[in-house]
Parts: sequence; structure tokens; C-alpha cells
Amino acid sequence: MKSVCLLGSTGSIGCQALDIIAAFPERFSVQALSACSQVELLAEQARRFHAPIAVIMRKELAPALRELLAGTSTRVLAGMAGLVEAAADPDYDILLTGMVGADGLQPLLAAAVGGKTIALANKEPLVAAGELVMQAVETCDAEIIPVDSEPSAIFQCLQGQSRGGLAKLWLTASGGALKALTTEELERVTPEQALRHPTWSMGRKITVDSATLMNKGLEVIEAHWLFDVPVEQIDIVIHPQSIVHSLVEFRDGSLLAQLGRPSMRTPIQYALGYPERLPHNWAPLDLLTLGTLTFTAPDFTRFPCLALARDAALAGGVMPTCLNAANEAAVAAFLDHRIGFTAIPRLVERALTEQTNIPHPTLDEVLGVDREVKAKVREWAE
Repeated sequence: MKSVCLLGSTGSIGCQALDIIAAFPERFSVQALSACSQVELLAEQARRFHAPIAVIMRKELAPALRELLAGTSTRVLAGMAGLVEAAADPDYDILLTGMVGADGLQPLLAAAVGGKTIALANKEPLVAAGELVMQAVETCDAEIIPVDSEPSAIFQCLQGQSRGGLAKLWLTASGGALKALTTEELERVTPEQALRHPTWSMGRKITVDSATLMNKGLEVIEAHWLFDVPVEQIDIVIHPQSIVHSLVEFRDGSLLAQLGRPSMRTPIQYALGYPERLPHNWAPLDLLTLGTLTFTAPDFTRFPCLALARDAALAGGVMPTCLNAANEAAVAAFLDHRIGFTAIPRLVERALTEQTNIPHPTLDEVLGVDREVKAKVREWAE
């Protein structure tokens, strides 16, 4: 039986992961759960799964969580220190992190230092501090199994393959909710429009990232670190049906692809069960009803976040940290109706232009850049 530490248990990834864990009670147990602010749901989950640890990110909500869990054996932790303590706990086997943003970095590093298996659905820590994370993974004999559908697809396609034969990684993108709009129409996009994703059901931040195509830029950086592939060998293709989740091209001209429904349940279950494939209880993909699958090149002019992400990736150092921090703050401002949709890439570009690069940054330097850039972008957004 595998014991799971699940960070971000009240979000989309976390709730689906708990459904899968509940479907296999003989295979999985829960050691720890965490949430940012949804106290009632976190308490309900902790009671249902008899979790020894529950962590609430907002410290001021800890007393309410303790009250809701009165009479149970669940220990309540709070804040970043609580997340790190839960991730460093020796009494679990696999960390599944479905947190949003760079806040997932410190608990991810704690799990890596502990030599844990990490099911990673939180790409931002690898974007912000990929070198530090992968050094910890290698030094401490940890393992990362990607959960995002695109890196999961690549991970699956590479099983049993010689890395010497690898030519290119192809990341597919749905194009988001706004792929058909003109530049002028994008200027008038509201948060409500950006959040109407045509094929995926995801959290608010990642849905906006999908609409700006920043999500795909972040995945280029993530794939660079996960698979030790140069940025120049990672390409993006728009695939609105979201059936082909990504492809691997080999030097003999062959391409391997992973197909599936646009649902996170498959990659979550794959990561939890790895290396075994567990039986599913949802409708399989029906090849006879797929219709036409289309692939087109992304438009870097209408969606400049792609170019900004690639430039930051090539620059290295703290430039991806700056990119990610600026994007997090800009997306939050957009969702709060404080800036327009096309202001997101403009603010990110301004942050990158003003940032002085630091090659091979320390953790303190990464956290400092993250904090300072977010503060600047919030100020600019006002």
C-alpha cells in the first residue's frame, strides 16, 4: 500500500486524486492533506480519509480547522512551515502536489531532499527553480513523475526508449478559450470569457494561462528540466481537440504519441499507480467517434507569452523565476478585473526587461526574485 501526501487537496487536481484514492482503498492511504483557505472542505476530506496531518496555508484559519477536526487524531499545521513539515514527513511514500504557483517550491524541495517519489502537477516550482529542484532530486535519489497531461504523455512515450534516439518533444496545446479572436478582440476579453475553456475543466489560474498560451511556455521550461532536453528541441503545436496529449519525435523520423480523453484522471492515476497501470472506471476513448484531429502552428504575435517564456528559458538563471512571478501576479490582477487581458504579457515583458539575471541562483535568491517581482507587478497593475 502507498501512503500519499496530497498538497492542494481541495483544488481540481486534489479532488480528482482523492476520488482515485477512494476507488483503490487496498492500494492507497492518505498521510497528509493541505489547502490554501477552504477550511470546511479540508476538514471533511481529513475526516473521510483519516488523515494524520492537515495543513492550512492561511495561518489565521488554523483555529477554525482545529475546531472542525476536534475529536479526531488529525494534527493541524499551518503556513509554509506546515507545508514543508508535511512534505518532509518520513511516514508517506508519494507526494502528489497539486498546488498553484511557486508556493509549491519549498515543500517540493523538502520531499526531494527526503528521497520521495513526487507526482508533480504543480509546474511553477520547476519553472522558477528547475536547477535547484533537479539537483535535489538527483542528489537525494528522489523521483518525479509528471502529472500534467502533456509532460505525463511524454513521460509515458519515453518508457523503454533510448534517450540517444530522441530528436524533439512536441507539446500540444488546445489553444484555450480565445484562440479564434483577433488582436483587437483580445483587448476586450473579460475574465469570464477567458475562463470558458472549450475542452478542459481546470483551476482559474491555469485556465487563464491556457488562454494566454503562457501555460505552454511554462511547460516548455518544465519539460526542459524534467527530460533534460534543450529548449531548442521542444516545440508547440495547437491541437484544439485535446486528444493527443503530446508526442516524442525520434531521430529515425518516428513519432510516439499518447492519446486520451481531455481529463486529468488518467495522468493522476498513472502517476499514483506507476509503474503499474491501474484499471479505470470511466468511459474509454472511442477512436471511431473522434472525427478529425487537427494540428496548427501557434500564433506568437497574438499570444506573445509564448515568445516571452522561450526567451526566459534560453536566458536561464532567474529569468524563468521572474517570468513565472510576473505572470502569477498579472493573472491575479486580471481575474480581479484590475487589468485587461492583453496587459498580462505587457506586464510580464516589463518585469523581464527590468530584471537583472542571476546565473545559478540559490534558493534565497529565487524566493527573493519571486517576492520582489510579484510586488512590482501588483504595483504596476494598480
